[in-house]
Amino acid sequence: MDGRFECLGVRRGEQPPWIVSDELWAEISPLLPPRAPRRRRYPGRKPLDDRKVLCGILFVLYTAIPCEHLPQELGFGSGMTCWRRLRDWNDAGVWQQLHEVLLGKLRAAGQLDMSRAVIDGSHVRALKGGPKTGPSPVDRRKPGSKHHVITDTGGIPLAVSLTGGNRHDITQLMPLIDKVPPIKGHPRQSPATADRIYADRGYDYDIYRRALRTRGITPVIARRGVDHGLGLGTRRWVVEQTIALLHWFRRLRVRWEIRDDIHEAFLTLACAIICWRRLQHSKS
Repeated sequence: MDGRFECLGVRRGEQPPWIVSDELWAEISPLLPPRAPRRRRYPGRKPLDDRKVLCGILFVLYTAIPCEHLPQELGFGSGMTCWRRLRDWNDAGVWQQLHEVLLGKLRAAGQLDMSRAVIDGSHVRALKGGPKTGPSPVDRRKPGSKHHVITDTGGIPLAVSLTGGNRHDITQLMPLIDKVPPIKGHPRQSPATADRIYADRGYDYDIYRRALRTRGITPVIARRGVDHGLGLGTRRWVVEQTIALLHWFRRLRVRWEIRDDIHEAFLTLACAIICWRRLQHSKS
């Protein structure tokens, strides 16, 4: 490391976070779809190694550099190659599968507590517009999107969704609960069978409280018109921390992609990386 990336928080002599370790690659490589066979007569250029391309995808996620400006001297291939593999692997469900695998490993390590769930949403600008954008009510009606996140008690992201910036948080309460995947080696104990779910005033609707109770969930939701200081912040801060961690990836602070599936691919990959970090921390 020659110090070129110190402005990104990478210390001199430290391995950059976009370099894929052997341990992480061992989790990802079995999930990648097989390549189509090459024609023998006109084989063309040999495809770039998947691991190097993944490093390029992570470099874009961490730095928010446009794909077309990806430095060739890093050896990660062209930006278009990284973009295509990101798209293709997302279509094949690689990022979602990786997230589910890591959730299962966290559960096996005793790091996943799904007895309670916490939910919240956050606005991001969408400078180029596109599907799942809308006039943001917190940014003078400029185009924006929303990241909706549900976590376990410790702030581990269980599921995320993307909507337009003008969509109300409550519209994603039940869809996010349904989106939490079954955890490997774990019965269907998602927030749909958890004891409680915590949320702020944006989710204060009696119809949804009743819907949660019919699923056996006790809604712990702040009431509109009630003063702060009732203690919910001591439970809800974990989801706000998780949203901050997601936005620590510079590519997610602003939505640069017109295509919603590409932004969702980055979003799901970021959730998997957060789970991977938590798993590594639990081993240390």
